[in-house]
Amino acid sequence: METRAILRYVRITPRKARLVIDLIRGRRVEEAMAILVHMPRSAARVVKKLLRSAVANAEQKNMNMDELKVAGAYVDQGPTLKRFRARAMGRGNTIKKRSSHITLILSEEEKK
Repeated sequence: METRAILRYVRITPRKARLVIDLIRGRRVEEAMAILVHMPRSAARVVKKLLRSAVANAEQKNMNMDELKVAGAYVDQGPTLKRFRARAMGRGNTIKKRSSHITLILSEEEKK
């Protein structure tokens, strides 16, 4: 059995979020939470909150909390906000403020 939590339109670039997600993919929930708590990146706070939400979803499905692991985790690119910045000699540059859609999938570990 598996459960998922999805966080959409997060104002963090997908490239930065993937650095955090790659560290917790395939790990047990307790271990993943410990990694996120001690990580200095700003994306870690967002992913930690999402992981807590996924664990709460698993509780609602009466899954065994001791055997939960992060079965899948991925980051997709969301819409990009395009902004304008004035430059020298009347020119302008665009600034792209990227957003992300983050998905976490938790499942129970199979007993051997």
